[in-house]
Amino acid sequence: MSLLAYTSLAVLAYLLLRWLNKRQRRLPLPPGPKGYPTIGNLFDMPTSFVGHHFDLKDTDIIYLNVTGTPTIILNSFEASFELMEKRSNIYASRPKLPMLELMGWDRDFLMMEYGKDWKMHRKLFVQEFPQAETGKHDSPIVTGNRTLLANILNDPENYREHIRNMVGSIIISITYGIDTKPQSDPHLENAEKALDAFLEAVNPGQFTVNAIPWLKYLPDWFPGAAFKRQAKEWKSLYQKMANVPFKVTKDNISKGIARESFVSDALQKLFDSAGFEVGYTKDIVKETAASMYEAGTDTAHTGLMSFILAMLCFPEYQVKAQQEIDRVVGSERLPDLGDKDSLPYCNAIMREVSRWLPVASLIIRYIYYEDEYRGYRIPKNSTILSNAWAISHDEDTYPSPEQFNPERWIKDDKLDTDMRDTTAIFGFGRRICPRRFVANSMMFLTIVTILAAFDIGKSDGEDEPKVEYTSAIQNRPVPFKCKIKPRSEVHARLVREGYEDLE
Repeated sequence: MSLLAYTSLAVLAYLLLRWLNKRQRRLPLPPGPKGYPTIGNLFDMPTSFVGHHFDLKDTDIIYLNVTGTPTIILNSFEASFELMEKRSNIYASRPKLPMLELMGWDRDFLMMEYGKDWKMHRKLFVQEFPQAETGKHDSPIVTGNRTLLANILNDPENYREHIRNMVGSIIISITYGIDTKPQSDPHLENAEKALDAFLEAVNPGQFTVNAIPWLKYLPDWFPGAAFKRQAKEWKSLYQKMANVPFKVTKDNISKGIARESFVSDALQKLFDSAGFEVGYTKDIVKETAASMYEAGTDTAHTGLMSFILAMLCFPEYQVKAQQEIDRVVGSERLPDLGDKDSLPYCNAIMREVSRWLPVASLIIRYIYYEDEYRGYRIPKNSTILSNAWAISHDEDTYPSPEQFNPERWIKDDKLDTDMRDTTAIFGFGRRICPRRFVANSMMFLTIVTILAAFDIGKSDGEDEPKVEYTSAIQNRPVPFKCKIKPRSEVHARLVREGYEDLE
């Protein structure tokens, strides 16, 4: 091809790009509330019930300008799937949050921006959690489950802590190969504090520095810089969460007593590589492990507390699930993971819990490039928020969405495969949660074994139970009392025998 032809093609390409850019700039922004000079829609970002707030709007795409940062709210599954799933090549990043940087969480895999560094962490993460149900982690899940049932049998009033300890013990076993203490485990206690700090730091509208990044340069003593002092305090929590259990496993490897785990396997490969490239470093192993630990402890515990609350408030569904278990499993054993496909009603309860009170209110992304959707312009450098609450409470898909009704998932005594499931709570595209299969196995086994062995009811002398929860970046049931007792002496015996078999 001649030089003239190459030049002509280059000019045409340049003119086409200019035309496309001008066309996009002429496109309107999505609808949204009118903002104020300089601060834009800063005061339109609530610090609580965020998903509920934006779900009240009559559009499934909303535009806000938060102190100069374009922010797009996606209120439907269709909009979220189109952008975050189908276009995940450009919607896979996270916004940089100055509060997290000040807290030392900028190396956290879950909030890392999309790129080479993130891909290395993700690859290592997925090696531990294959993207299918493989049964790789069934053993620690069963061990944690049997311990939980025995603890509830012996000390039912502290069921909340027993569930938290079960979730934490399973995750720390998978990640580090470490045993946890039955009560007041220091690893789990620190992780809980660190996660509470993380959730507060990322909550939209909670810290002005996330909307006005230059505030992070203020000296600590400056009026209004209390957030910097808070960040310093929280930084130590992350460092302990990332460093302490990692060091325990590393020391156990040196002593030759390390159990199989993500960290021990990854470090052993690194030690055995003899200088050959393995695709990661010791620091990447440590950072990825902290993300595994962080990602699962609070979300799984919160989901199971929502299950207990639902059974307390809607006992008729508890009875129907128990009838299904008695019919399918019988009274000679407790249900196990192999029973999953045979218990559609119990599966329906699990799905309805995830839909009715989704753990996440919002799924956060960031886009560096300008885009177009439905004739609207999505500006470059926009924060994208998928409203998981609105998706889970879409009246067209889930009639009477505020009502807890597991039977919406049942058709002809089977799970209705035409119903859109609740996978949206795990995210979309390249950032979909890689732990979702383990999380579902843990959730299912806990639900069916508690239903099989125990009755959940109102505590003596308590008022009728109410559905109450707090909502920010997560939805959490307000602590509540309930009475959990074995369904019979036969069921109590099964719980004791299941625990004794572990020893």
